[in-house]
Amino acid sequence: MSLKQKTFKGVIWSAVERFSTQGVQFLFGILLARLLTPNDYGMIAMLTIFMAVSQTFIDSGFGNALIRKPDRNENDKATVFFFNIFMAAACYAAIFLAAPYVAQFYNMPQLADILRILAINLIIQAFGSIQRLNLTIDLNFKMLAKISFSGAVVGGTAGLICAYNGLGVWSLVVQQMTTTSFRVLLFWGLVRWRPKSFFNKTSFKNMFGFGSKLLASGLLNTLYENIYDLIIGKFFSASTLGNYSRASHFANFPSSNITGIFQRVTFPVLSKIQDDPVKLRKGYLKFLNMSTLVIFPLMIGLAALAKPFILLVLTEKWANVILILQIICIAHMWHPVHAINLNVLQVMGRSDLFLKLEIIKKITGIIILCVTLPYGIIAMCFGQWVDTCFGLVVNTYYSGKLLNAGLLSQMKMYIPTLLNSLIMGAISVGVTKILPEKEYALQLVLGIAAGALYYVASNWIFNRETVKELLELLNKKKNKM
Repeated sequence: MSLKQKTFKGVIWSAVERFSTQGVQFLFGILLARLLTPNDYGMIAMLTIFMAVSQTFIDSGFGNALIRKPDRNENDKATVFFFNIFMAAACYAAIFLAAPYVAQFYNMPQLADILRILAINLIIQAFGSIQRLNLTIDLNFKMLAKISFSGAVVGGTAGLICAYNGLGVWSLVVQQMTTTSFRVLLFWGLVRWRPKSFFNKTSFKNMFGFGSKLLASGLLNTLYENIYDLIIGKFFSASTLGNYSRASHFANFPSSNITGIFQRVTFPVLSKIQDDPVKLRKGYLKFLNMSTLVIFPLMIGLAALAKPFILLVLTEKWANVILILQIICIAHMWHPVHAINLNVLQVMGRSDLFLKLEIIKKITGIIILCVTLPYGIIAMCFGQWVDTCFGLVVNTYYSGKLLNAGLLSQMKMYIPTLLNSLIMGAISVGVTKILPEKEYALQLVLGIAAGALYYVASNWIFNRETVKELLELLNKKKNKM
């Protein structure tokens, strides 16, 4: 199978894995949210930053280093495997000791026990790290889709049973732990990899130079991505954080999944053509164009239909989510663009530039957060608009220098899709306005239908050749899969 065929198949199955898994989690999340309260979700969100930082330490950039390494061997895989387990145990020990202080920081004593139990997930997940990486390296997202989907179903069912039995916040803990445990069992049962050696110092040193810079940038990114939860949890109520958390969850569903799909596929694919600048630039721009063609209408459509969507699926107790969701959707729609631009720097081995950009962006982001914090949660959400615009300028600076594909040339590619998506969003809003006020299901269905019909038709009229090419490619590859 050619690289082009592998790439296309990887994108399709990565999309299946992402959206099937996240789709199941999304549905279970809706059912759980109807049974639980914003306060329950707020307590879990308060602990997210500690889990995320620990996971960054556990990986330490060695996952991407292993994927990028053209001459990787069993010693390299075994080294990463045992390093991940060692770091997971160390992080759990640190969290166990720090748990009472975390609870004291938020002035919520019950958080100590929740954090100590939840952190066991770190150790469980470490045992499936190399099996997951092997599937990513081989672009075997079909197997990954089956494993991830199964874990989501089992974990979601367990969490739902607990919620029905009145376990409250512990339902979310059970859901996460069951999902992780079942996935790791499937990794060991279905992926034929076992460590054939132990930790190798030479392998460690070879990957450390690349991985260490990614660790530093990964920590900065993880801290920044979760700092809103930390600050909101500290200075506002758990319910306010729960509302923000649900809004972020819904906004992240399309943006993070689209980002994840292209990030996972672009890195191994572009790594294989890293020595050919012409092919690298062409592939890089193609991935950017594909991602915005999908993500822009999804995010703008979600913002346009946020009111009927939230009131229908979560009920009016979650009404405070609506405005927050509408605002952050606009910021999150640029995430795939950021990710692919940064991916190119990693592909080209410029993790030093990657780290430099992350430091600049995070310092600016913290300043924006500090300025908006005194004005409340809505002002903080609008601050994310400023942050994402600055990030777009910074992220495209080096890609413009290295591949002659800077901000101006990229924006020329984005603007038609952006304008078309805004028109689509306006049509969806217009449909909801002419329908009865509390007919949320009707508003949602007709709003989606009208917006989708316009978007597909307009692309067929003004971008017909590209649409035909994509349809032909889909049909051809579908017959081969």
